[in-house]
Amino acid sequence: MEHILRPLAVVGAAVLITLLAGWVADQVVRRIGVRHPETPLWGLLGRCRVPVRLVLCAALLRAGYPWAELSPWYATAVGQVLTLILIGACAWLTVRVATAVVESTYARYAAGAQDPARVRRVRTQVTLIQRVVTAAVTVVAVGAMLLTFPAMRTAGASLLASAGVIGIVAGIAAQSTLGNLFAGLQIAFGDMVRIGDTVVVEGQWGTVEEITLTYLVVRTWDERRLTMPVSYFTSKPFENWSRGDPRMTGTVFFHLDHAAPVDLMREHLHDVLKASLEWDERAWNLVVTDTTPTSIEVRALLTARNADDIWALRCVVREELISWLRREHPYALPRIATAPAPGPAQAPAREQAPPSSGDMGPGPGTT
Repeated sequence: MEHILRPLAVVGAAVLITLLAGWVADQVVRRIGVRHPETPLWGLLGRCRVPVRLVLCAALLRAGYPWAELSPWYATAVGQVLTLILIGACAWLTVRVATAVVESTYARYAAGAQDPARVRRVRTQVTLIQRVVTAAVTVVAVGAMLLTFPAMRTAGASLLASAGVIGIVAGIAAQSTLGNLFAGLQIAFGDMVRIGDTVVVEGQWGTVEEITLTYLVVRTWDERRLTMPVSYFTSKPFENWSRGDPRMTGTVFFHLDHAAPVDLMREHLHDVLKASLEWDERAWNLVVTDTTPTSIEVRALLTARNADDIWALRCVVREELISWLRREHPYALPRIATAPAPGPAQAPAREQAPPSSGDMGPGPGTT
């Protein structure tokens, strides 16, 4: 009976201490968060509740399981399992704490920043830093778990001896992956493209939704997702409409009849722009840019605060001006001649040209 009560007592004591200590730590964090509402750190640390309790419980069990007086085989197996759980829980806690600190710092910076482009750049850097920290902690944790096995410790010397050759082979085999990895770091700290930027890649217009160490996700206007390797953005040209100043200039083209009232059309364009919330009042214009035997090309120029506004404003101007022309000046819309061509009978008669002086006959008095 004692061989059952001792393990139960050790487990019960560890769980009880874990719950009590976790409740106390939770109350302390909540009170500090209430006293310091200016920083979200203490609220974010609430996410660490589960890993903290897991670390504490695993540490108590790892330290107290010898008191259970298990058989040698069970004691070795239980000690190995508890060690692996403790290492994994510590890695989990480290990632959660690092994430909370980084996100808290970013939130405080974003709350006081005035430049949206700089905020997006910092957000991109923060996201990639979190991924690098997570990857590093995971690798260290897995390595520590493997070293807890005696066979791995014995093979450590041979593994280190062959690390150089393995590293060269892995570098050649993973050349593309490593290129994407370094390209991701270059994008994060080179300020080439950021989360939230409006870009045009391969003829597709969209917004950067996610940036990882190896790939980048662009959300198009029709809610499709383009997943591209980050090395694309370091090796090929692309359009970034949000880099620096997000303001944009747009154009709308009309093909009209030669009789179109350009002056009245220019005045109506100004009225449409003044009534549109998307227009930033920086510039506008309407000019005739080209002419053909059957029509003229009229270009309306307008400005807006960002890519979304310029797209909406172009649609509004195009719709309003076409409706106005159709309603007020229908003669200005382009027309296609469908009447049959006149035949020879309907052709105007040609006047007989007078004979030239060289063709006239001999004059009077000549012989």
